[in-house]
Amino acid sequence: MKLDILAFAAHPDDVELSCSGTIMQHIRMGYKVGIIDLTSGELGTRGSAELRDIESKNASAVMGIHARENLRMKDGFFRNDEEHQRELIRVIRKYQPDIVLCNAISDRHIDHGRAAQLEADSCFLSGLVKIETLGEDGALQAAWRPKSIYHYIQDHFIIPDIAIDITDVWEQKIKAIECFRSQFYDPNSNAPVTPIATKEFWEFLPGRAMDMGRIIGAKYAEGFTVKRAPGVKDLKSLI
Repeated sequence: MKLDILAFAAHPDDVELSCSGTIMQHIRMGYKVGIIDLTSGELGTRGSAELRDIESKNASAVMGIHARENLRMKDGFFRNDEEHQRELIRVIRKYQPDIVLCNAISDRHIDHGRAAQLEADSCFLSGLVKIETLGEDGALQAAWRPKSIYHYIQDHFIIPDIAIDITDVWEQKIKAIECFRSQFYDPNSNAPVTPIATKEFWEFLPGRAMDMGRIIGAKYAEGFTVKRAPGVKDLKSLI
């Protein structure tokens, strides 16, 4: 299946928290979108890898995405090396996305910035014809380089280069995030408190989205950074 947009995430729930609104907004417009989780989040303080697999399936159903895979890399210990790059190259060539969404370029969690560079480097390498990879059917894959790469913004505030209006899908985004109940505040849970498992975090989420929205005159938005400036022929398309 060829996808229009492929979103990468170091952990299950990275996408839901940071760019699920953008994903659902584009699905509404008829685009095909998929998610690739690098790890199962098995080192997370709360929950388990098995539980997060279930939560991911539930969130995928809420978002209405067309494909989702988990590469089962080692949480906390994956590296930006040839072995891991080849795994990403295979899925990039498999889905042939025009646009790729990547982790934040830097963040509180050390996996996020490392994943961002791994994901971006793999997009470039995927376009080199002399790098050979085999598909699931054993056939040689064709080289493929996405046209655009955008890095979503996670815990740390980063000034966005672009912002996407997600006002129409805000409530649906919250439902997708709520699927990961093991990770967030629950008054009936005795699990350890983490930076995202507090009542205040649920106040932070709309605050961040409204902050991004204010930049573009929308109620809620998600921000992204880019290394290569987007190009358009019509300035009105940027309004």
